[in-house]
Amino acid sequence: MTIAQQIKERNIAEYLLYMWQEEDLIRANGCDTEAIRHNVVSRYDLSVRAEMEEWYANLTEMMLAEGVKDKGHLQININVLQELSGLHGQLLASTRYPFYNAAYFKALPFIVELRQKNGHKDEPELETCFEALYGVWMLRLQKKPVSPGTEKAVETISKFVALLAHYYAQDRRGELEL
Repeated sequence: MTIAQQIKERNIAEYLLYMWQEEDLIRANGCDTEAIRHNVVSRYDLSVRAEMEEWYANLTEMMLAEGVKDKGHLQININVLQELSGLHGQLLASTRYPFYNAAYFKALPFIVELRQKNGHKDEPELETCFEALYGVWMLRLQKKPVSPGTEKAVETISKFVALLAHYYAQDRRGELEL
């Protein structure tokens, strides 16, 4: 089982962020399977290198075929976001999950503000949430500063997304009653 599959089983939100990182990693290597083999796959344990090489080669091929070599996301990742958006709508429409509604409405002002700042006013709300989480994650990896306002927004959005991921896992196990 690949790392991505393990993460997907554990937490769908972490999986989506991980997959966005993998897309960027492939882009950083010019969508070149030889560069990916040398710079990425070579760091894995010998026992999993062949599996990882095939996995990266498949992702690279998909990125090229889907026209997301320079920007955008693979359809498999868009599908996850759409699935989460569908569940999000169902949770909001249900009267059984007041804590979810509260978390959403607490995050909503930050979502609206971020959409206005990034110029994507028509972007789906969850995409804005994941872009914020991913952006701050990248800043932290690069050891760049994150403003207190952004920290507060991301903390609130993170709690909301974590709750959505929790309900997603329950739904996958057949334990969620909408």
